[in-house]
Amino acid sequence: MTNSFGEFEKAKMFLCIGTNMTEAHPVASTFLKNAVERGARLIVVDPRRQPLAEYADIFAQIKVGSDIAFLGGVMHVLLKEGLYDRRFVEENCTGFEEFRDHILGNYPPEKASRISGVDEDKIRDVAYLLSSVRPCMVCYTLGITEHTCGRNNVVSVANLQMLLGNMGMECAGVNPLRGQNNVQGACDMGALPNVYPGYQQVNDTAAREKFEKAWGVENLSDKPGIMIPAMLEALPGKKIRALYIFGENLANSEPDIAHVEHCLGSAEFIVCNDIFPTETTRFAHVVFPAAAWSEDDGTFTSSERRVSRVRKVSSPPGQAKPNWWIFKEIARRMGSTWESASGQEIWDNEISVLAPSMAGIKYSRIEGDGLQWPCPNVEHPGTPFLHRDGKFTHGKGIFTITDWTPPAEVTDREYPFVLSTGRRLFHYHTRTQTSRSGMDAILSEETADISPKDAQRLKILDGDYVRLWSRRGEVTVKARLTEEVPPGMVWMAFHFREGCANWLTNPAFDPITQTAEYKACAVNMEKKA
Repeated sequence: MTNSFGEFEKAKMFLCIGTNMTEAHPVASTFLKNAVERGARLIVVDPRRQPLAEYADIFAQIKVGSDIAFLGGVMHVLLKEGLYDRRFVEENCTGFEEFRDHILGNYPPEKASRISGVDEDKIRDVAYLLSSVRPCMVCYTLGITEHTCGRNNVVSVANLQMLLGNMGMECAGVNPLRGQNNVQGACDMGALPNVYPGYQQVNDTAAREKFEKAWGVENLSDKPGIMIPAMLEALPGKKIRALYIFGENLANSEPDIAHVEHCLGSAEFIVCNDIFPTETTRFAHVVFPAAAWSEDDGTFTSSERRVSRVRKVSSPPGQAKPNWWIFKEIARRMGSTWESASGQEIWDNEISVLAPSMAGIKYSRIEGDGLQWPCPNVEHPGTPFLHRDGKFTHGKGIFTITDWTPPAEVTDREYPFVLSTGRRLFHYHTRTQTSRSGMDAILSEETADISPKDAQRLKILDGDYVRLWSRRGEVTVKARLTEEVPPGMVWMAFHFREGCANWLTNPAFDPITQTAEYKACAVNMEKKA
């Protein structure tokens, strides 16, 4: 997030696009709903009439995968009618003229309406409200990123906020709500294939030399590593022969489960670190029992870049050990002695020394409400919002041209429904933890959420079992009839093994981020005989 959750209390305007905050981020949604009750305005853009829509001044029900066209239509109105922030654009951005000409030439409201399914007048109303109430906080979640055009969706959101001048101030910005606990912290630490800690690029010679010296190694690669889809695809042909998996249940969370299991079954050697057995540990040759989050000291970093302390409240059971201890022991037995491994050692001896944006985050300072990076020195109080006064890290914000592209798989006569996936309030991901904490008593099985109109046509009653199938597999689940879902769409989650949406989802990925298109694939459906 460029901004902070605390700013929700003062915000005057929110645009929530591709986020079912009420179920996926219930605490954040409470902050937002409290703000609306105090008078903040709200626009919700989503293919489903999800609970947040009931709080909205405007609800724009777009077709799945049409975000770029919809946003293009909104920006067309802002540009054509001169409703954008000219001063901000002129002083703080580059690439505007080419971007302006592209939007005006390609995304008039009538075209945006045809693609997105949103009425032209509503597209204009969204533009007028965004231009009249500033600043605006944009919040999005996986409904923006889990597409083959996910990167371009994010860029379009950034283009909109720069156009409106909603950057570099409180109650503004581009605010992705992270999908998993501490995923922000993992990325900050360099758990990405193209960066070192603090987002320093592996192809940056100075950064690479700095880490070679600090780590006492030579010839660190200047080429980014590969991502999960490529790792799995390389297993059957033995281009990759071994896989080390920790805290990830690939056999349930990746698209096209049957193919993923084939890949995992082809590996010569699999090691798993986890706190419980999972569908993935079934493929492991070695399983290391890992400590849970409350069984070790360390830090979490939240969506708002806030580093907070985590304190040990109980000892790991049996042979379980913290991940850092397991990694350190493996390294030692392979001939490498790690001086830093615990949370305190890593922060004080490595991150604060090697990552300029976190140089001021010493372990002793992470108390109370923690610290938000950038925090460049030990006197710095942390940064609640980024790009103050329009001063971007790059120097100036870059308007980037994007074009709408349809999902990789669209409906046809054989597969006439769009399947989109997400999360339900009562479970988390593949239920590794929530199924063991009593939540099955509240939600014990998956459903296929469908519109009453589709159900009537197919003679399906609420609670009937239906068979859903795609080009990759099939599942049998109960039907849940709801007005949240428009005709032609089916919505499911991936929490339950038996009715997991990922037996059906398409292994198509954004070419840059390699994020899977979980939000759109083609399926068929019938009442189970």
